[in-house]
Amino acid sequence: MLNIVTGVEKTPLKICIYGAEGVGKSSLASKMPNPLFLDTEGGTTRLNVRRIKIKNWDELLNTVKEVIAQPEVCKTLVIDTADWAESMCIDFICNKYRKANIEDFGFGKGYTYVGEEYGNFLILLNSLIDVGINPVIIAHGKPRKYELPEEQGQFDRWEMKLSKQVAPLIKEWCDMLLFCNYKTFVITTENNSKKASGGKRVMYTTHNPCWDAKNRFNLPEELDLDYSSISHLFDDVGPTNPVVEAVKEEPKERLLVSKINGMITEAKVSVEDVVKVVASRGHYPEVKSIDEYPDDFLSRWVVPNFKKIVEMINANKEAK
Repeated sequence: MLNIVTGVEKTPLKICIYGAEGVGKSSLASKMPNPLFLDTEGGTTRLNVRRIKIKNWDELLNTVKEVIAQPEVCKTLVIDTADWAESMCIDFICNKYRKANIEDFGFGKGYTYVGEEYGNFLILLNSLIDVGINPVIIAHGKPRKYELPEEQGQFDRWEMKLSKQVAPLIKEWCDMLLFCNYKTFVITTENNSKKASGGKRVMYTTHNPCWDAKNRFNLPEELDLDYSSISHLFDDVGPTNPVVEAVKEEPKERLLVSKINGMITEAKVSVEDVVKVVASRGHYPEVKSIDEYPDDFLSRWVVPNFKKIVEMINANKEAK
């Protein structure tokens, strides 16, 4: 049976926030609904938030599992930060395979293991959606010199401070990838010299040659770096597997049972008489009701032989 669902579903959001250091990534996440921070780097100490300090990869996985088992503890679970979590993942892989460092695997094999392990972690975060919790990942950003083959000159392109195995996984995983930075303007002074001005904190929601960003909510390309810019996205968000109160239905009489009960009444015999004949033939032990027999037995034996069953009942009565 196909379980087809139509229309927009208001499910929890999978969000990744990255950008320049100190721009306000953690502060933005702290304004989201009832957040709980899993602090992998100690960067939340200056924020008035609830936090769990994470020391290693196993502890990170186990803590997420505990939150899934106790979804009432928060509405938003924040991983702060993804790059420090990746360092923990690398240590886990090295210890698992008894390597001194990730390069000892050779030919990039170690990073392949890291990518697989981190991918499983993102799958685990998906389980938060089922219990009504928004998973949020914070990552540091770094500029890298980039040059297009068809263009002359280089420019800075911002990327997440993650390995090339992990960064694409997070970008694919999230519903919204927000790039946060300071917006500066170049102005010309009275002496015709160029001067940078501004410094307004903004977040970008769509892809640009200078950064990665995306959203599935038709947001403007640029927003003020303030929770009010995206707060409407969290309205009426609920779990994808809500608990539905079971409705107890009254048992419905099977059509075949109803038919045979009518035949019994018409023949002026009792259910008890029929049950005794069935037991005497060795088919089933004596039962209290016809509906305790399976439909297959009723249709293949009781109905075709009902006339003979009645004759046996009457013969037994005459013998007495």
